[in-house]
Amino acid sequence: MEKKKIKEMVARMTLEEKAGLCSGLDFWHTKGVERLRIPSEMVSDGPHGLRKQDDAADHLGINDSIKAVCFPAGCATASSFNRELVTKLGETLGEECQAENISTILGPAMNIKRSPLCGRNFEYYSEDPFVSAEMGGALVHGVQSKNVGTSPKHFMANNQEYHRMTSSSEMDERTMREIYLASFEGMVKKEKPWTIMNSYNKLNGTYLCENKEMLTDILRKEWGFDGYVMTDWGAMNERVEALKAGCNLEMPSCGGATDAEIAAAVQDGTLDEAVLDSACEEFLNVIFRYEENRDKTSVFEYERDHKIARQVEEECIVLLKNDDAVLPLSSDKKIAFIGKYVKEPRYQGGGSSHINSFKVESAWDASEFTQNVKRENLVFAKGFDDAEDKVDETLMAEAVQTAEKADVAVIFAGLPDNFESEGYDRKHMSMPDCQNKLIEAVAEVQPNTVVVLHNGAPVEMPWIGKVKAVLEAYLGGQAVGGAVLNVLYGNTNPSGHLAETFPIRLHDTPCYLNYGGEHDKSVYSEGVFVGYRYYASKDMKVLFPFGYGLSYTTFAFRNLTVEKERIKESEELTVNVDVTNTGVCTGKEVIQLYVAPKEGTIIRPVRELKGFEKVELVPGETKTVQFVLDSRSYAYWNTEIHDWHVESGEYEIQIGRNAQDIVLSKTVYVESETMIPKVFNLNSTMGEIMSDPKGKAVLEQAFASMMGEEAQAMGEQAQGDGEAISNEMMAAMMEGMPLRQLISFVPGVTKEALNQLIMALNN
Repeated sequence: MEKKKIKEMVARMTLEEKAGLCSGLDFWHTKGVERLRIPSEMVSDGPHGLRKQDDAADHLGINDSIKAVCFPAGCATASSFNRELVTKLGETLGEECQAENISTILGPAMNIKRSPLCGRNFEYYSEDPFVSAEMGGALVHGVQSKNVGTSPKHFMANNQEYHRMTSSSEMDERTMREIYLASFEGMVKKEKPWTIMNSYNKLNGTYLCENKEMLTDILRKEWGFDGYVMTDWGAMNERVEALKAGCNLEMPSCGGATDAEIAAAVQDGTLDEAVLDSACEEFLNVIFRYEENRDKTSVFEYERDHKIARQVEEECIVLLKNDDAVLPLSSDKKIAFIGKYVKEPRYQGGGSSHINSFKVESAWDASEFTQNVKRENLVFAKGFDDAEDKVDETLMAEAVQTAEKADVAVIFAGLPDNFESEGYDRKHMSMPDCQNKLIEAVAEVQPNTVVVLHNGAPVEMPWIGKVKAVLEAYLGGQAVGGAVLNVLYGNTNPSGHLAETFPIRLHDTPCYLNYGGEHDKSVYSEGVFVGYRYYASKDMKVLFPFGYGLSYTTFAFRNLTVEKERIKESEELTVNVDVTNTGVCTGKEVIQLYVAPKEGTIIRPVRELKGFEKVELVPGETKTVQFVLDSRSYAYWNTEIHDWHVESGEYEIQIGRNAQDIVLSKTVYVESETMIPKVFNLNSTMGEIMSDPKGKAVLEQAFASMMGEEAQAMGEQAQGDGEAISNEMMAAMMEGMPLRQLISFVPGVTKEALNQLIMALNN
């Protein structure tokens, strides 16, 4: 519907009708206005599948929803590093929404993985904002191509579950811009999501539903968002203040209470009715965008979508270790499948995204129809029951005996449902003790032991040196069993790469000392050093680095070229690199481009990911992969000018297999085109002034003779002190000396003279 007609419709509404549009009808439906033919629409949970509830509604997955298809969770799909694949997943979800008359799907979940402990990390994409924005954007693109809305969430800085409804995420402006806002920025600007869901938490003391800077100044005015903002369920604090800040819709229903508050505020003059009108217009634009593009011919194709779920998961699985090429498995070998998850896979997380899957495909089920798998060569032992973390000696003994008689033992392990879920954070990074002990015991008798992990976040692996191979399946959706078997037996070559770092232990994580916070304040003291930015900058050993992933084939990178070796910041830079499949089978590789500032005055991570592409190559094939970098590729957020800024200097363009394995690099010089005005005062140092071209010229001209006398006087003092003062010490003292100290060290220098100098410097 044209915006003009929307405005006319809002003008015909009563104050009470307009206020009513600002809250839900019930748990999952928006309100309509029958006399104006404004429909009530349904929204549904489900970043990785539909959680449509028809009857008893809740937000935490307690009550059953309709039968649907559970796709791999965000922790898995991000590891595919495949935008086209995630777009296809989005298209499939969009078609399912059309079939079920759902106007908006509540996702994707795009918060940064600040710590491995966050209970909701299984839904989130990455510790890196570029990956989050790109993969989240791909899902948004796919869903909305089917004329169904998305609601990327939780905007913003919802990085813990502990006291998430009252806690304040405390961070500085630069950290906010470079990490936590950047996770959403590229997606919003490029894909134009229909709606945004704000988070429960506060940001620097202000609830996100009432944060005008976030919802209006940045989201709408700066990024160009033109949809409506809804609360997370139950996240409303002060309704009128939230409306002023830019929060259109409160969910779920308020029972009319806050609608009355809005109407009363308009009547007593504390709320401009124009603000309410604008909120209604933004809301109705989205409502009619869906309503006028309804596809009533869509049907829910369960079996087709189940196969898509399997195809997606196959590209998400990460091969972490493969000593002696124990994988892929041979169909002629006797294989022991061990672990509860062989027949009962853990394939999704708990809470609001919990899907009522129409079927679940375990590895044992899939062994009956998977190519190259001979069911008669498989044996099963349960090994553990993690209903409680207690070793079952009988189950373990049976598993050890079964493994010893096989050629290879494959243990299906990971985290049980009660270890990670929405609503609470993990207390540690350990897997259940019963599983760790089982892996250790099996590895003692079976040298060819493989571990398949089902988990939504990194885990410690005390047994990593005792097993031959590890497959990270993450929470792979309802078809995870078939996908895992295809990778285990080589029908699919693994191509996933980690979108997060696996640290060796929890104590190594950047926010270990203050994660969760105190007194309902969580201070982000690690700043921009999140994930690999921290580990790479410290050159710290990790279990598996960000971007890591193995294959059954091998790849070589060659011929890194840059279009120019010297550019201005406004110029785009084209980068090309050749990648060759040097192995014996077809495979896909993720080419990762990092930018590393080589010098500068700002403390920055040693490198940051600025580009990635996934390519498929047959043996011997070479493809040229091209990246185009812009000014943001070199920029940091400058808190003096409150904008992105590029420092003049050298930057290394790096091609890496992961964040800690850089294989090719080229250096370019980037010239800044933004001059930040320098303001000097009596406490400005000599070094600071001399580093500024204009300041250096003024200082040298005005103080030529004075500097000579000072050097002579200080030189005589240095001679008198003998070895106590070195040349290095003198240079350092001069560099760090504030102007005011010249009064003490240079005869004849007065405060008045220095003030005149400062005026000359600042003119």
